[in-house]
Amino acid sequence: MLSQFYILSARGDTIISRDFRGDLVKGTNEIFFRKAKLWKGDLPPVINLEGINFLHLKKGGLYLVATTIRNVSPSYVLDLLQIVAKLIKDYCGVLTEESIRKNFTLIYEIIDEAIDYGYAQSTSTDQLRPYIVNEAISVENSLFTFRPSFLSSSAPHTAVQRPMAGKGVKNEIFVDVYEKITALFDSKGYLINSAIDGCIQMKSYLQGNPQLKLALNEDLVLNKSGGLYGNAALDDFNFHEGVNTSEFNDFKILTINPPEGEFIAMNYRIKGEYQTPFRIFHFIDEITPYKLDFTIRIRALFNSKQFGSNVVVKFTMPKTTTSVSFEQLSKVSNQKTEYKDIEKLCDWSVKKFIGGSEIALKVKTSLSSPCSQKELGQISMNFEIPMYSVSNLQIKYLRVVEPGKQTTPYKWVRYITQSSSYVCRI
Repeated sequence: MLSQFYILSARGDTIISRDFRGDLVKGTNEIFFRKAKLWKGDLPPVINLEGINFLHLKKGGLYLVATTIRNVSPSYVLDLLQIVAKLIKDYCGVLTEESIRKNFTLIYEIIDEAIDYGYAQSTSTDQLRPYIVNEAISVENSLFTFRPSFLSSSAPHTAVQRPMAGKGVKNEIFVDVYEKITALFDSKGYLINSAIDGCIQMKSYLQGNPQLKLALNEDLVLNKSGGLYGNAALDDFNFHEGVNTSEFNDFKILTINPPEGEFIAMNYRIKGEYQTPFRIFHFIDEITPYKLDFTIRIRALFNSKQFGSNVVVKFTMPKTTTSVSFEQLSKVSNQKTEYKDIEKLCDWSVKKFIGGSEIALKVKTSLSSPCSQKELGQISMNFEIPMYSVSNLQIKYLRVVEPGKQTTPYKWVRYITQSSSYVCRI
């Protein structure tokens, strides 16, 4: 059972606060935020301060915090916080400080219906709808700048961020195929270990919640039984409770009874070999015992019509480093380099990395004393590739099944590949 729930801004302002049981003193939000600001690195999701259990999630720069003095299951509370975040996003469109401030009456209504005296009650969008009377005030999220090429002028790029209820809701559905890559390369650039964690996430604005048929590519291999290299081969997968999988094994078709709001229709995991989007090569030249030249080359292996956005490469220099200078060996625009002397960390960022191209950077290093090449830290990459599926999993079609009715709702599909842990050893 929860004692309190509140939402804090990145500055520590309390935007939403609800005391369910009255068994804790006021000011626990200040105790939590003070600890969060002083903590080095990421604050653990569960901490105990002054005999109070604090459990939190960080979403969109906001802290969603629950407190209790009782011995509750951490996974239960964190899952409840995740559900509350989803409910707010479903009803307000986006989960940002501005949307919460403009819809605070609606959010208090959601919290009071979802949680009673610290216990979870109705936690689905469908269950809450009859009891929610306030309408959301739409807020456009200026941080969402990526506009998929398939979206026409009739559907703005912020359409997926509209509230579930209110004026101007169209009969449409959005499908996102998210994939996160984990890859480890050896010092010669060969792949040692790799995995893909993916999901098919849907947000439905369909009137009457009609049944859907979603078909995946027919060459999809389940449990890697007899698959060919290059085919999408799933090792593990699971489905939302509203998904009927009777046609999945034979025809790769999912029959979906979509709930209102955002939900994950399918989770999947792929292990083993696949075509990674980037290859990393590095070279070390010892000019003198006190000078090193460290060169990194990164090649994009995907199609030239696609691009990696916000690519960030990080690596550490030896502890005896006294000075660092950078030389960009490629003519790609929007490159930035930075050296943080205290951490001995080099940051190399590329705003837009076109597929099929190559970027290179030479790092000239001066040392106070000789060092081993092993003192150079591993190279890590963070990136996002819009409209690209590294697993080759594709959505063949998405149809609305309504007996006796011929409807043509708007259907939008996009693919997003992101790095989870993309590391090359030196």
